[in-house]
Amino acid sequence: MRIALHGPLEGKQGSSMNSASVSPRRATIRTVAQAAGVSTATVSYVLSGRSGRTDAPGVSTETELRVREAALGLGYRPNQAARTIRTGKSNLMMLSLTMLSDPWSLSVSKAVGAAVAPAGITPMILADTDWRTAIKRQGADVVFIDAADEEGDAQLLAELARSNRLVVFSETLEPNGFDVVRSLAGTSMDQAMDHLTAVHTKVACLTSANSLRSLNSVRYGAYVRGLERAGLELRENYVATFDGDEISAYEAAVTLLRQPDPPTAIFATSDFVAIAAVHAAQRLRLDVPGDLAVVGIGNTLQGEAMAPSLTSVGPSGFFDRLADFLVRRAKDQSGPPQVLEFPWQLLVRDTAPAAP
Repeated sequence: MRIALHGPLEGKQGSSMNSASVSPRRATIRTVAQAAGVSTATVSYVLSGRSGRTDAPGVSTETELRVREAALGLGYRPNQAARTIRTGKSNLMMLSLTMLSDPWSLSVSKAVGAAVAPAGITPMILADTDWRTAIKRQGADVVFIDAADEEGDAQLLAELARSNRLVVFSETLEPNGFDVVRSLAGTSMDQAMDHLTAVHTKVACLTSANSLRSLNSVRYGAYVRGLERAGLELRENYVATFDGDEISAYEAAVTLLRQPDPPTAIFATSDFVAIAAVHAAQRLRLDVPGDLAVVGIGNTLQGEAMAPSLTSVGPSGFFDRLADFLVRRAKDQSGPPQVLEFPWQLLVRDTAPAAP
């Protein structure tokens, strides 16, 4: 039976219905346009994020403000499913970051956040989440993967790339339907060790337990080669390992520095480990770099901004260039897969200054 209701429901005698049982109509682009006194095309242009671009003509600041105020006042929310069907784009960017607390991951997140805002793209961060499952469940215009099993995942990445635009950080993978971001470490880590051994004879290494077990560990290998070039002995008590997080790295550094004959320099295999070593030294009232010199790997924004600033090995301008590349891929997915390479260099800062 269909019942016609006439007039407002409030105060209606004998009715079991009230105003709370009737939801207001959802605001649409048309109602926002009417409230702002503009066309629906203008509303779509502003709310899509295109009005903030510098490579396309936009509407006036006054009009944009009026549209946004109208949308806010009406509680407008875009119908993402309808937009995706209509345009073929979700305006979503997925970032798979293995350890979000790592300064490297934080630097990626910060740079991407600044780059996507003018483009009208929303970043989704998979923190410590398996991207292999998440990509199949959630569509995105581009997916950045910061770590992959380069042998076991090669075929899976190629399969996923048939329906997803993937950008993979890898030292060895070749493009196979997906883009590859690669760091060209070259001799920069050797330079970092030579930089330390030019001043210090007691150089320790802070590295992950997995890296120490690996026969192909590039970063730990640079430490060993550096000692050999300087004619220094590889001392077992000068090699400390951690389990993969900041707390473990900090505890390993404290143990290293509390020895009867502690090192005067530390070669850390990532920036977050180096930062943990600096904090451990400060906790033990050691001066950095007076009592302890520290070198990291990654050239992260956090390492550069900390006091004392961190001497590190890594690419210059990496994070902003990566973010710009991801935005371009999200906007235009037609280009062929490519390799984006970033040469590394030694960046000498406060924690390990040059020899006098």
